[in-house]
Amino acid sequence: RVEDQRDGRVDEFLSPGGLTEFCRFLNKNKTVVHEPPIHLQARRTLEDGRPFELELALQWNDSYTEQAVCFTNNIRNRDGGTHLTGFRMAMTRVVNDYAEKEGLNKKQKEPLSGEDIREGLVVVIAVKLADPKFSSQTKDKLVSSEVTPIVQAVTAEKLSEYLQEHPAEAKKV
Repeated sequence: RVEDQRDGRVDEFLSPGGLTEFCRFLNKNKTVVHEPPIHLQARRTLEDGRPFELELALQWNDSYTEQAVCFTNNIRNRDGGTHLTGFRMAMTRVVNDYAEKEGLNKKQKEPLSGEDIREGLVVVIAVKLADPKFSSQTKDKLVSSEVTPIVQAVTAEKLSEYLQEHPAEAKKV
């Protein structure tokens, strides 16, 4: 919400769908594999006691490229960072574990690579934490090392739950 105190004009920047709606927007000219986008959200506490929030929306499409849009405290991180690293690690492990458990990869000798799993993926990741560390003044990359393990743990937990609760979408993916 932005208010111009000179003339009383108020502009609100709000999308009722939040990150899920943004994920749909990024996929608007593509054929999506599943609908609606997967939305995960959690609040935790870092080891040093600081509060931490993670929200992400992801959806696969029929393209061959990954598109990841990352934010820290509502600031865009063009080069991703430790939150993207944690997400990718969890995504690879969870999808491979699910495929193994459900017998979906019987024809393959090796597990899927992270690049294979992220092919056609659009993901929007937003974290909120006090005192984040960035690689430069432009805040293009989050480098707070404590973020990777918590994003990895939360993503693994929530995504595993989602795949178990939505087997039809899981198999499409």
